[in-house]
Amino acid sequence: MKSIKNSGIALIALLLIFASCRKEVINPPTTKDITLNLTGLTNLGSDFVYEGWIIVGGAPKSTGTFTVDDAGVMSKSSFSVAIEDVDAATKFVLTIEPKVDADPAPSATKYLAGDFAGNTASLGIGPVGDFSAASGEYILATPTDGMMTNETSGIWWVNPTGAAPVNGLVLPALSAGWKYEGWVVINGQPVSTGTFTNTSATDDSDTYSGPNSLPAPNGADGFFPGEDFLMNAPSGLSFPTDISGGKAVISVEPYPDTNPKPFSLKPLVGDIPAGGMDHVLYQMGQNLDFPSGSVMR
Repeated sequence: MKSIKNSGIALIALLLIFASCRKEVINPPTTKDITLNLTGLTNLGSDFVYEGWIIVGGAPKSTGTFTVDDAGVMSKSSFSVAIEDVDAATKFVLTIEPKVDADPAPSATKYLAGDFAGNTASLGIGPVGDFSAASGEYILATPTDGMMTNETSGIWWVNPTGAAPVNGLVLPALSAGWKYEGWVVINGQPVSTGTFTNTSATDDSDTYSGPNSLPAPNGADGFFPGEDFLMNAPSGLSFPTDISGGKAVISVEPYPDTNPKPFSLKPLVGDIPAGGMDHVLYQMGQNLDFPSGSVMR
């Protein structure tokens, strides 16, 4: 009787093992984690989010959205995605998307990207542009209130030293979903000079300019990017103001963009000399410390 009882227990154990093995065969894992390790991302505000995409057979498939707080901490860094898509992915792309978004496709604002090599993809800002040859120069002047008046209250990215003025910025053409924006940091406060895509054309803002029109077109499509800080000063500042001792910045901004602050991509930065002189050509320096990271699958 003891032998029969032991045999029964052994049989039950074998059946349980078989059932367990059979369950694993019938229900294999259906998802796999994509894990992001990114540095340099910034808070997009309340209207936009980051979204990851894997490219599978040439088509994008979303891995999910996340936000970043003011300290640069991601709200989420690991995402479960269909295992067959993860295994077949050839590339990862990070985009900036509207928080309320009815379009299931990626936006034009592609930020970071990288090809998978094995289970890892190294990410860089290749989708935005190559800034390794970027350079900038500018003068202090105020063409919108007449000659020799408040001349150190304006900045213009133009080189006027030759027979004809030429643009003062060497920058790559941006992909769709991005625009350049000029800034002057005045008493620690960044003030926009306007956004633009053509470095030889008038930018899209004259918020603080004086009553006079800009000079006759000198660039390919108008005047050059810049601004006079003469009126309509933002809170905390008063215009006209001498911008000597401040800082000149060219940023790359997502488009569309509702955040009034400069974005984290600032390829050109330069200190405006204290006691700066008008119509003297000043140089900017490269600032190529851009967001980067990797993706593991």
